[in-house]
Amino acid sequence: MKLYLVPTPIGNLKDMTYRGVEVLKEVDIILAEDTRTSGKLLQHYGVATQMLSYHMHNEHKISDNIVKRIQAGETMALITDAGSPGISDPGFLLTRKLLENGIEVESLPGATAFVPALTVSGMPCDKFVFEGFLPVKKGRQKRLEFLKEESRTIVFYESPHKLLRTLADFKTHYGDERQVSISREITKMYEEHFRGSVSEAIEHFELKKPRGEFVVVLEGCS
Repeated sequence: MKLYLVPTPIGNLKDMTYRGVEVLKEVDIILAEDTRTSGKLLQHYGVATQMLSYHMHNEHKISDNIVKRIQAGETMALITDAGSPGISDPGFLLTRKLLENGIEVESLPGATAFVPALTVSGMPCDKFVFEGFLPVKKGRQKRLEFLKEESRTIVFYESPHKLLRTLADFKTHYGDERQVSISREITKMYEEHFRGSVSEAIEHFELKKPRGEFVVVLEGCS
């Protein structure tokens, strides 16, 4: 009668832990953000456990039913398409509901994109702020302005088609010379890291079209 939060590889399948595979084989049900994506991972590791679709569009609808099933004795694991459940991915809502009902939740350590991007950035990582994805519209400028005086290193996730817009916003709010480290496709074949000023980053990605998923590490206010 438990839920396991199981991280999955963010690119390289070898980053799946032995313990993670064991848990996925032993539970009664695997809650998967996208059963097609997760199916490839499970097939690779010979996991035959039944999957149930659980994602941001249905989590409010089915969370109560999952609570009842676990209370009835089932053990489940939650996985997302990549990385650790709850980190810019579904997981928080279900975890909170289970804890409110006295059900144990266990989180396994494993892959997540922002940690390697932060540690190779060359910026201070003893203290940092994880912002995830910025608001697309409502609240975006307010959030950027709120972070203007943040002295700790700031970590963002960004999609390829919004990267230049985000860098332009950094230039507007934080100036040309604020340093950034931008990592793409971490653990994958085309992993790359750009380090330089905001202006240099804009120039770089105007010439080289952004592709893949990005982690942007921004220098804190000095």
